[in-house]
Amino acid sequence: MKKLASIMVLVWLATACAWAQPAGDNSATQTARQALIEMFSGKTSGTLIKHLPAATLNALLDSGALANLQQYSMLISQVQTKGKSFETFDTGSLLLVAEDAQTGQKFEIKVDKDSQRGDADDIDVSFLTYKDNKPQPTPFLPRMTFAMKTEMGVWKLNEIQVTVRVPLADPDLLKGVTQAIKARSGAAGAVPTLNQASISMNGVGSDASVLAAMQSILKAENTYSGTYRATGYTCTLSDLDGFGGGAPNEHQAMLIPSGLAGGRKYGYVFTLSGCSGAPANNFRLVAVPLLNSPGRRTLCSDQSGAIRYSTDGNPATCLAGGIPVE
Repeated sequence: MKKLASIMVLVWLATACAWAQPAGDNSATQTARQALIEMFSGKTSGTLIKHLPAATLNALLDSGALANLQQYSMLISQVQTKGKSFETFDTGSLLLVAEDAQTGQKFEIKVDKDSQRGDADDIDVSFLTYKDNKPQPTPFLPRMTFAMKTEMGVWKLNEIQVTVRVPLADPDLLKGVTQAIKARSGAAGAVPTLNQASISMNGVGSDASVLAAMQSILKAENTYSGTYRATGYTCTLSDLDGFGGGAPNEHQAMLIPSGLAGGRKYGYVFTLSGCSGAPANNFRLVAVPLLNSPGRRTLCSDQSGAIRYSTDGNPATCLAGGIPVE
């Protein structure tokens, strides 16, 4: 998750700074802050790569991803905008100011702290938004730290730290939450209970997401049996798991999400059974609600792909003579 957040930050900041004025090209006198601005400005070809650590570049080169990163860097330099102004600052409390004269919106990146220690510099930033010069409240207050470090006299972006502060007692946050709840309650007539929250489809009280999960497993079974012909169908959900490294195999085919492969999703328990033969040419799939409630039906299917349901909560009833879901 942390890696994903860092990648998203790189993409976001690159877009925000794509039209900013780059710092000077003299790396010997360049500050860490100027290097950070230059890295994402996109005005000079290769500046994004220039300020990545050597270890990162080597890994990208070995994986063949360096060419894609170079193309991305070139794409940033070609991005243009109308009606927007961007300005960066080498010193002071502001790092970047972006303003759209047409909408009256303004965005600022504020430098909260710049802590240089020899060849390392941590730059802490926060974000402010304005509408017609009025600060706009936001319930989620992100803060980021760009950890810069010098390599061969050039400042490199060594690490990105992202934190989000959620002020649970903030009046604006509480107001927004309560308004959202009231709006949903008003649209539905009342706050739905667990039994009422299911979506009715041709008389079936099952959640639409449960039906979609059933279809995903059925599709995965067909793909699995076609790929691993010596095994046929599988009655082990984890064999269809989509998580892990390396190439797909018969014990980790990477066909469904790990959450679904765990067998519990959307308030239902999904179970495979009935595999017989070598290779297995049949199977049974059932989805039983965790809470035995008349408002949530038991679903079932098999190698035919037809999904059926029963109202008594008994998987055997569904398998023996369930009502088709159309």
